Order: sequence, then structure tokens, then C-alpha cells
Amino acid sequence: MPSSLSGPTFGRPKGQDDVNALVAPAPLPVTLSPEKTALLARLADGLGPQELYWVAAWSAARASQAQPGGGSSAPATAPDAVRLTILYGSQTGNAKRLAGRLATRSQADGLPVRLVRADAYPLRELTKESHLLIVISTQGDGEPPDDARGLVEFLVGRRAPRLPGLHYAVLGLGDSSYPQFCAIGRQLDARLAELGAHRFAPLGEADVDVDAVAVPWSTQALEQARKALGRPEPVLAHTATVHALPTRSHSREQPFAATVLANQRIVARDCERAVHHLELSLQGSGLRYAAGDALGVWPANPPALVAQWLQTLRLDGAQEVAHDGRRLPLAQWLGRERELTRLTRAFVAAHAAAGGDVELMRVLRAENAATFAQLLASHQPLDLLRRHPAAWSAEDLVAALRPLAPRLYSIASSPLAVGEDEVHLTVARVQYEAFGVPHWGAASTFLSALEEDAIVPVFVEPNERFRLPADGARDVIMIGPGTGVAPFRAFVQERRESGARGRNWLVFGNRHFTRDFLYQVEWQEALKKGVLHRLDLALSRDGERKVYVQDRLRERGRELYAWLQDGAHLYVCGDANHMAKDVHAALCDIAVAHGGHSPDAARAWLAGLLTQGRYARDVY
Repeated sequence: MPSSLSGPTFGRPKGQDDVNALVAPAPLPVTLSPEKTALLARLADGLGPQELYWVAAWSAARASQAQPGGGSSAPATAPDAVRLTILYGSQTGNAKRLAGRLATRSQADGLPVRLVRADAYPLRELTKESHLLIVISTQGDGEPPDDARGLVEFLVGRRAPRLPGLHYAVLGLGDSSYPQFCAIGRQLDARLAELGAHRFAPLGEADVDVDAVAVPWSTQALEQARKALGRPEPVLAHTATVHALPTRSHSREQPFAATVLANQRIVARDCERAVHHLELSLQGSGLRYAAGDALGVWPANPPALVAQWLQTLRLDGAQEVAHDGRRLPLAQWLGRERELTRLTRAFVAAHAAAGGDVELMRVLRAENAATFAQLLASHQPLDLLRRHPAAWSAEDLVAALRPLAPRLYSIASSPLAVGEDEVHLTVARVQYEAFGVPHWGAASTFLSALEEDAIVPVFVEPNERFRLPADGARDVIMIGPGTGVAPFRAFVQERRESGARGRNWLVFGNRHFTRDFLYQVEWQEALKKGVLHRLDLALSRDGERKVYVQDRLRERGRELYAWLQDGAHLYVCGDANHMAKDVHAALCDIAVAHGGHSPDAARAWLAGLLTQGRYARDVY
């Protein structure tokens, strides 16, 4: 299932505080012997991009310390010394990744820097900070990522202190196909100014093609931070020339070509939505994953959808189009390079301008935010083109459309059960009729149509905040309606293979027992063998009234609260805008009804579970 991820601070392994020296120039160009080149190649093999960045920064610092006068024991940055603190709040991993890059680059430039995940940051230190850079995403309908909820609530609340001595910059990440694009970044940027802090760089707002904004913004922000901290211009070092280093460092930017081992429909033929179980080979990739992680997939748009676009706009798919230094046929731009299924504010504005459409221009006004939100929720870009015709050239169309982005799917297998060279996914195909024509989802249509031996470009997106408890004796409660059950299949496999002694409770919801009870046989077998200790079902269309997972939780509230009081870990996976909010509200009600909490105390209790890592959400 599509997933949202976040994780803890990275890029600061043990000893990294010592990497704070300026990069000094080597006296002469350097070449390596074949033996050292081979040794370096073995070292680099299997390292990810952030690990390689860190190695580069560490090597540069060592080189600086080895220079005459450079010394060999440069002091680490003192805890309250003037430095740049980088905070990040991440749900999908992008903010975490960008913050890591910023920290690595800062260290390589000689800036004293501290990298901290938002929920690990001591809020009392805000008044002591001199320079703060925040990288934060916005989720769904203007929500902060789970790991930054405490930070955001504190800053916007009445207890936030005045911060006249703070210089700050905010990089917001979002998705312009949602109406509240970068809302959290905007909120924090404005609030810090209200508290008396001073911007050292303007607010950055990055869409899903993150680097288009983040890269130039980072350069500007770090330059301003360097000046503010009184650091001299970094001196570029001569670097060793290493040719043709072999690497298997597959990532978002360099995905692995995985082979499809199996693709099986796992719901009845008369089910309203097709759901597929996919098994992919990672053999030879060097990729490693853990239960709770996600698999990133680079999809292609459905050929039928591309044909609809060409027909509607009366454009020739064979026409060569040059854009951003590349030249491709229009059909290839639309099929593999551009986002066709998600409507964005930028494209609505461009289309309104192209056609001089007064109605669309009116919808874009701030006072019509509700109408605009409804437009984004109900229309794909092609619907807009049909309802509001305008002439587009192939070149202008390619420039106006957002680049196609990868989709993240919660991994539905444990490497302990299926092996490290295999990974499983649970995919619900998005296909529906609207405005009299068929509509498709990009990645789900791409994946569900794959045959055995087909190739899928993939990468692993770690999610350290969505992990099973290290103590196998702890109980776990898993709430996953629909394809939200995917990571819990991995969890149960992991608990079985690791011999965990804690109890496992699954709450699963879908429409019908006989049509879409996903992995029914596996759950029944797990119950029989004592691997799954409790299974509660919420089958919304099988009874006289609709019953959802949040309803089942309230019915089982006493037992659920008792499990949590005894130290159980609680996990939720699925839709962020509706299900996750409804489940959160149900948990608050349970704490009031069975824990004797007031509503405010119940919310604080749940926030405490989030902070402790005992309440984890993989929501999108």
C-alpha cells in the first residue's frame, strides 16, 4: 500500500561530532595505487548515498587535520557553542534525507552543525539556539509529520517563548496535489517570526520533485548561515581521482531493476477493487530491508491514459520535445516522465492562463479555498482539460506538468521469512469511472498488470519509527484496514521467525468476509499455531450497519487499554485523512472511558505513547 514514512536522526554515527574542521587544500593532485583503489572500492561497495556523503566529509576532515598546523585533535563543538542546528520532521523520508544532506554539506564546509529529529529535540534549548534550520513536511490536510507534532504544538501554543536571539530558516516539503501545500512549513516560518526570531533565508516550499527547489534553496541557506556564523569561504580541496569504482548503492536516484516472481489477485473476481499480491526478486541488488520499511517504485503511466491525453489535446505522441537538457518523444514524456493522475495548483494556474479561463482563475483565489480543495479531490488533470478546453503546445505541456514521482508501498514480508533477496507487496488497483470516462491510478495500474519476469525499478525506504519492539516479550496491537494490513503481515512473520514471546493482536477491516478478507488463510493458520493471539474483523458491508475498525476498537476498549497499560505497542497503517483520524479519536475515547482520563489528558496520554515510540503510524 502507498505509505508515509519517517525515521530518526541519521548521518551522525558515533564519533561524527569530531568532523568539524575546514576542508584544506591538498598540496598536490593525488592519484591512488591500484591496491588502494581496490581497497576503496571494497569499502564503498554497498554504501548508500548518505553514507558515502558522510565518508567524504570524514575524509575531508582527516585531510585537514593532517595538514601542517592542522593538528590531529580538533576539538568537538561544545554543546552551547555557536552552531547551526538542523531539525527535521519527516513522514515519507524526504525531509530526513534532505536534512542529512544539509548536515553533511555543512560539515564538509566547516560549519559546526547538529542534526536532530524533531521529537528528539529538547524544547528547552530553543531559547539558547542562535541559528536553526528546520526541514519539515506537511501531510494530508495540513497535518505535521508524527515525529514533529510535539514541536509544532509547542511552537504554536501559548507556552512558546520569545526568541529574539534566534536566526532561522524553514524548508517546507509538500505535495501540491493537496490544498494545504506546505502548510506546516508556512505555519512555523510565520510563527517563529511572531516570536521575534529573524530569518536568515526565505521560506522554501518544495513539491514532490523535491530537488528542484531544495537544491538551490539549500545552497542559498547554507551560504547565509556561513556568513551569519562568521565562517570564511570554504576552500575546495584537490581530490583523489578514482576511476570506475564498482558500486551497488541502489537508491531513489539509482533504483534497482527488480524481477517479478509472482503477481496474484487475492480478492474475489466480483470484488469492487482488485488487490494483488506481488513478489519481487532483489537478488544482486545489495538492498536490505526490515519489517516496517517501504519499497519505492518508479511507475509508468497507463498507455490508455497517455492515449487519452494525446487525443484530447490533439497532439502527436511521436513529436520530439526538448526540455531540461533532454529530448524525447512526447508519448515518452507523458508515459514515464510526467505526472498525469494528480492535479496540482501549479497546473490549474497554468491551464487557466493558457485558456484565459476566468472561472478557473476565480477558483484559485484564497477566498475559494473550499472549492479549490474539492476540485483537487474530484478531478484528475485530464478532467480539467476536458471541462475547460485550452490549446497546449507539446513543449509547454511538458514544462507545465510535474515530474513523475515514485510511490512508496509498505513491505508485506519479513526477510527472516522470505529471505533477504525477496520482497512482497500488497497493491490495490485504482480504477474507476468519473465524468463518463475511465480513470486509473498510475503505480497501482502499472504494478497490477506486471507479468512474471517483468522489471520494476525499486529502492528501499527505511522506516525506523515503524519497527517492532526490540523486546520480543512486548505485546503488539496492529490496526490495518484494507491494504493497510500489508506491514502487519511482515510483523507477524517476523515475530514467528524470531520466536518473540509477546502476544499479537490484529484488527483488520474491509467490506466483505468472502470477497476481500486479505490473506485470510494466513491469518487463520497463524491463529491456529498461536502466532496470532487475537483477530478482530470489521467487515463494513456484511451486516445491517456499517462497522469500521474504529468501531471495533471502542467495543474492545477495555481490553485494548489494559494491553497498552501493560506496555503493548500500538501500530496503525492506512489512510491518513479519514481512518487514522477516526482511530486516533477512538483511542482518545477509550482512554476517557476505561482510563478515567479527561479529554485533554487522554490526548496527552496518546502524545506520550507517540513520543515513547509505542504508538506508531504508517499513514498516507
